[in-house]
Amino acid sequence: MTTSIAALNAVNFFMADVRDGLGPYLGVYLQQKNWSPAAIGLVMTVGGIAGMIATVPFGALVDATRAKRALMAIAAVATVVSSCLILVFPSFTATTIAQVASGIAGAVIAPAIAGLTLGLVHQRGFAHQMGRNEAYNHAGNVIAALLCGLFGYLFGLVAVFVVMGAMAVLSLIALTFINPKDIDHRAARGAAEDSDAPVQGIGIILSCKPLLVLAVTMLLFHLGNGAMLPLLGQSLASQGADPSAYTSATIIVAQLTMIPMALAAAWLAERRGYWIVLILALVALPVRGGLAAVVTGPIGLFPVQMLDGVGAGLLGVAVPGLVARIMAGTGRVNLALGAVMTLQGIGASFSPSLGGWVAGEAGYAASFLALGAVACVALVLWLVATPLVAASCSVTPGKAALERV
Repeated sequence: MTTSIAALNAVNFFMADVRDGLGPYLGVYLQQKNWSPAAIGLVMTVGGIAGMIATVPFGALVDATRAKRALMAIAAVATVVSSCLILVFPSFTATTIAQVASGIAGAVIAPAIAGLTLGLVHQRGFAHQMGRNEAYNHAGNVIAALLCGLFGYLFGLVAVFVVMGAMAVLSLIALTFINPKDIDHRAARGAAEDSDAPVQGIGIILSCKPLLVLAVTMLLFHLGNGAMLPLLGQSLASQGADPSAYTSATIIVAQLTMIPMALAAAWLAERRGYWIVLILALVALPVRGGLAAVVTGPIGLFPVQMLDGVGAGLLGVAVPGLVARIMAGTGRVNLALGAVMTLQGIGASFSPSLGGWVAGEAGYAASFLALGAVACVALVLWLVATPLVAASCSVTPGKAALERV
């Protein structure tokens, strides 16, 4: 079991650079190929929509299958192959197909990791291990960003493809060290310990009130959060600064902040429950928006992105933990996590439109305040819903959360 846990940590580290595909480097690469901003935005949007659509069915698949390691391996290979297709054939059709494939492949990784973690450590160890999963994931993002920056500077953007391919190979090697005999597949899907207990129907994700509250809260949070960093870059550009260098640096700052925050979230969740962890994450975003509105210039990016790291580091532990606790005994944990992730994606997708519209009408400071206000709505919703969800967020696992609501 110790070897399997260490391998899971390594998977989280090396998969960090694989799960999002080319990410922010795609736009830069296509721009060098003389693509218009509209065309770049279109293919990225299509890929994002494909990922959102695929998240729920892949969550259901992770619940149902015992081949979770194989699913992750296929997803990693598909992401790298799709990215290489863009490198070789940077046409609109090929790039769109590649982005759709990459989005679909990326949709399986988060629920698969959550399922593997539950299967290895069960509910009693889930908070502790999720904190380490997230810490290793953010550390992997930092190392990958540094390597891409260094080799990209020396050899051009092709180095980004090489770094991603190397990380994918290492993630596949790490997967082989997770012993399939160590995985309890009933625990991995959140099923009752009694082997004769039935698995709930798929409709449970629509009738479970605590899950719906969590999903809507996350939609609102990401509606406020998604556009914050892009708008900060645009605000800097409007002031004559070079946003690219500062944005790259602050991404690393955010990821470095997420590492201790993920570990702190796990520590707090084990002692006080996931509910309070989520509150702290929700509070960080309005503060971030207010600070972004007040502190102008490049120097303001760093404290703002540190707050981004605080929120994201806490959420990375709180959201899967809450889903696992709320859906305990139903056998639909990863399906439910996929549903919550879909709502998160919808919020993040509309965030740039909201933030951009407010910025155009009233300026960047107003847009940051508006995005922070949306996060305040998410916080109020979560606080008002306390009587509904508190029983599902207690420290001590017990009967299925649906029986306690």
